[in-house]
Amino acid sequence: MNYTRKNLEKSNKVLQGLGIPYSALISIIFGMMVFSFPIGVFIVFNSDIGQEINFEYPLNGLEFFNDYFGYEIPFDIELGDAFIVIWAIFVILFSISILGPKKDFLKTLFLTMAEGKSVIETNYLITTIKWFSILILISGIIIYVQEGVGISIKAPTIENNLIQFFSVSVASLSEEIGFRVLLIGIPLYAIYSERICFRNFFKSLWNPSENLNIEESWKAISLIVGVAVFFGFAHIMFGEPWSSGKFAQAMAGGMIIGWVYFRSGLVPAILIHWATNYFIFSYVYLIADINMVPIQEAFSHPLLMTFQILFMVLGIISIAIMISNHYCKKEEKLKI
Repeated sequence: MNYTRKNLEKSNKVLQGLGIPYSALISIIFGMMVFSFPIGVFIVFNSDIGQEINFEYPLNGLEFFNDYFGYEIPFDIELGDAFIVIWAIFVILFSISILGPKKDFLKTLFLTMAEGKSVIETNYLITTIKWFSILILISGIIIYVQEGVGISIKAPTIENNLIQFFSVSVASLSEEIGFRVLLIGIPLYAIYSERICFRNFFKSLWNPSENLNIEESWKAISLIVGVAVFFGFAHIMFGEPWSSGKFAQAMAGGMIIGWVYFRSGLVPAILIHWATNYFIFSYVYLIADINMVPIQEAFSHPLLMTFQILFMVLGIISIAIMISNHYCKKEEKLKI
């Protein structure tokens, strides 16, 4: 009994010790995310990254599901107008993530700072930043291991930088609707729903774990893994494909985002994808535009390297907190 109490005290001390640096890193990344919104607007409407193409470029038959599902918007629209619509959706989702679902961002941050119990999923934005940092950490490990055995990741050929920035921004939303809502949310509703009701249907798609009676989670996990594998193949098989080295990285990202969608809902799932696409690329293109350097060179800029270090450090701390919290719960059960 004394052994259990000592382990519990030790785990709590670890959580409290990690709480302050964890909260500080989350605050820094939060600020960076906020600044990315005006940066993206600047890139589309004021930068020269598109060269001969600007925000007035007509998007005839915009491929809304990014080549994977083949749906096209049946009217003409300019790139700038379409970007503002997508941008506004992200602003709304980001605002929702600050306010809920149970506690707002600041209250959750103060709780995290005091106790380190950040794995209590009370705020969408904390969940987003935590899992985004873990995704970046795991992606970095995958790249390091693959390069060690001679497997590199080559991006698709970029025809125009402005078009690419717009495309990756749209993909953050369209791919989550396609891969998470359609391929995970609807099957989960079909498997676990106890009654057919439109209101319950849409609530289940918004947050499957909270609105479905899921007792045997192995079915949900199997579905998430299967969709993640397909997500990985989609990046190297359809549209403008990446090299085969992208498969493992995309699959890992699909598993993480799929799990977040299952446990925490659609808002953090979309925002994690938004962070890996719009958030990061907004800074990349800003650096490229200001310094007049190619995009690939901008990725090696000291500012971007500093960002990556921050993300990976937060990823390590996030995993450490999750492990410590797991042991706390385990020891508390033994104590009882």
